[in-house]
Amino acid sequence: MRFLVLYDKSSLIPALRCGWGFACLVDGRVLFDTADEPEPLFENLEQMNVKLENIKAVVISHDHHDHTGGLWGLLEQRPGLKVYACPGFSNEFKKRVIALRGDLIESIGFREIDGRVSVTGEIPAQYKGAPKPEQALMARTANGIAVVTGCSHPGIVNILAKVQNIFPAEPIALILGGLHLRDTEVNTIDVIASQLIKMGVQKISPTHCTGERAEAIFQRRFGANYIPAGAGSQIEI
Repeated sequence: MRFLVLYDKSSLIPALRCGWGFACLVDGRVLFDTADEPEPLFENLEQMNVKLENIKAVVISHDHHDHTGGLWGLLEQRPGLKVYACPGFSNEFKKRVIALRGDLIESIGFREIDGRVSVTGEIPAQYKGAPKPEQALMARTANGIAVVTGCSHPGIVNILAKVQNIFPAEPIALILGGLHLRDTEVNTIDVIASQLIKMGVQKISPTHCTGERAEAIFQRRFGANYIPAGAGSQIEI
C-alpha cells in the first residue's frame, strides 16, 4: 500500500508547495487531512498527477484549519464526497460540510471505510484547555497496520493503544504523521520513543508538528527504520 504525503511543513520536491498543514493520500483514493488552504493542495495534487475523481473519501483528523483548510475547495469541486469526522467537531465545521453537499460521516468509534482502510473514531484530547477530539486512520498492509495521524493531540501512545485494541493480532508497520512534540522535553520524548519501540512499531515517519528535536530523537532511536518526511514523500508498505 502506498502513502503519499501531499502537503507538509517542508518539501522533498522543489515544485511542491509546503506550509503549516498536512495532507496524505492513502492507497491512491483516501485523502487524510487537506492542508491549510485549497490552492496549495490542488497545486500539489496536479504536480503529483493525482486526479480529483480518484479520491473516494476524506478523513479529517481534527478540527483545526491547518488540517481542514483545503476541504472546502475540494467539496466545491466534488459535492457528495464522503467526509469522515468526529462527533466532537464544531457545529460550524459540520454545517459547512453539509452546506457544500459533503456526505458527513461521524464516528464515535471504529469504522471501516473499506476492507483495508478504517478510522479509530473519536479519541478525547485537550488543546489549550479546550476539548479537541481527534481520530487516526488505520490501513491494513501486508506487514501490519499503518497508522496515519494529524497532530496526535491525544498522545501517540494513547492512539496506538486504541489501534492495538482494535487490531490486537496485527503489528504496527508504520506511524506516519504529526506527533505534536515541539515543546516537549527531551527526556519525555525519549520515553515516548522507548514506548513506541516496546509496542512493536516497525517504522516511523514524523511530519508537521512533531518538531526537529523529536525528529532527531526518533531518527537516532529507530535508525534505518526512520523515514524522513515532507511533501512528495512516497512510502510503500
